Amino acid sequence: DGQSQKLEKAKITLNDCLACSGCITSAESVLVSQQSHGELCKLLALNKVAAAHQQKLVVVSVSPQSRASLAARCKLGLLETAQKLTTFLKSVHYVFDTTFSRNFSLLESQQEFVRRFHRQAEDKKALPMLASACPGWICYAEKTHGSFIIPHISTTKSPQQVMGSLVKGFFAEQQHLPPDRIYHVTVMPCYDKKLEASRPDFFNQEYQTRDVDCVITTGEVLKLLEQEGVSLADVDPAPLDSIGHGGGGSGGYLEHIFRHAALELFGIHVGSIHLKPLKNKDFQEVTLERDGEVLLQFALAYGFRNIQNLVQKLKRGKCPYHYVEVMACPSGCLNGGGQIKLEGESSKEELQQLERLYESLKAEIPEENQAVRELYQHWLGGWGSERALEVLHTRYHAVERANSALNIKW
Repeated sequence: DGQSQKLEKAKITLNDCLACSGCITSAESVLVSQQSHGELCKLLALNKVAAAHQQKLVVVSVSPQSRASLAARCKLGLLETAQKLTTFLKSVHYVFDTTFSRNFSLLESQQEFVRRFHRQAEDKKALPMLASACPGWICYAEKTHGSFIIPHISTTKSPQQVMGSLVKGFFAEQQHLPPDRIYHVTVMPCYDKKLEASRPDFFNQEYQTRDVDCVITTGEVLKLLEQEGVSLADVDPAPLDSIGHGGGGSGGYLEHIFRHAALELFGIHVGSIHLKPLKNKDFQEVTLERDGEVLLQFALAYGFRNIQNLVQKLKRGKCPYHYVEVMACPSGCLNGGGQIKLEGESSKEELQQLERLYESLKAEIPEENQAVRELYQHWLGGWGSERALEVLHTRYHAVERANSALNIKW
């Protein structure tokens, strides 16, 4: 009617957040402020003045993607970066490598896929199995597709959360400490990992403590170095800490599960895997055939454009895949929102450099890691045990979109 009207303020809560590494990487949200390098510094300062029985044992777990980013920035090798970072972080008590916990995630994912494959006849949503290591993808799935997509998602915890279970469980027992006396920090390539660590599913009600207390990004580690006036290149190296006998290596979920399933289900040994790009480099597939028959068809879908296409195929009943490795970021975790941007490098050159560094690690076969085998046997009660399912798996929750919280009048 031509008259002016004062509009209500838009109210947007974390319930509306898809954790897409967009706004949360730049906005000073409550969640980000609670999990930051500043919080770690506060805890370390409190430890210095606290009585011995009130001090916390501080453990930092570093992801291989973050090490690759720091190595590229500081022009160092991966192992050298890990050793120098261990020295720099020695104001904490232990520095671990999440490659160790990744072994558990890979092994559990392999076994879960085989179980789902065997029950696909009676369970229409057993396959395709969708990877669960990316929290941005998990938030998107829970909040936008809920009960439709959740049954397809692998219940295996991500390497970060497996590490949380190991540190607050097995390692706490080794140290003769309750879980709440350990302060566990992870260094990750992605802000979404802060949201993952904050999930109620990863909170110990008995001891009132999270499996991962604080997540800092690779960029925040660089800020810590700059605050201290330290160049990582000038730091002396130190031996790496290990929960068991250590272990290194890397490799994608798709490759490990594909090889395991080919051998376990069909007795076929798969050597090198050649992924075939489809519409773009972030959507690729690989197929296992025998006598013209397709036995396994796997794909990787990175970035929300490809994820949305995948979901639409599922909804139309036209998804041909048995397994899909899903990541919210184009090019995967190496390109996470929390990584360090290199000066003078194009994004393509920077990513290629990170990939070369990341892949320079010798790939490890998880089944052959002696420390992993011992933990399964002596702490988890063997492969496929009830305790292994309890410690290494999680569940997801369909979230109703909080439309009332997004109240905008146009």
